[in-house]
Amino acid sequence: MVSFEYKITNGTGLHARPAGMLVKTAQSCTSKITVSGNGKSADATKLFAVLGLNTKSGDVISFSISGKDEEGARGKIEAFCKENL
Repeated sequence: MVSFEYKITNGTGLHARPAGMLVKTAQSCTSKITVSGNGKSADATKLFAVLGLNTKSGDVISFSISGKDEEGARGKIEAFCKENL
């Protein structure tokens, strides 16, 4: 298992559009990806679960990734965060 944290710098936080893009990115991986923030955790492949985290700009979210492609998945998710969050 690998994990990392990311501080959201996007002024609007993790709203519907980037959340949908995050879900699509997570769905392209075979590993199980869990995202956590504000004391809650969600399956990163479930849009409403990710939106339910209610994360805003300045919040720190963490990702836990486990599976056969965990290192590749980490790279994809980290790149997504840097570009979109």
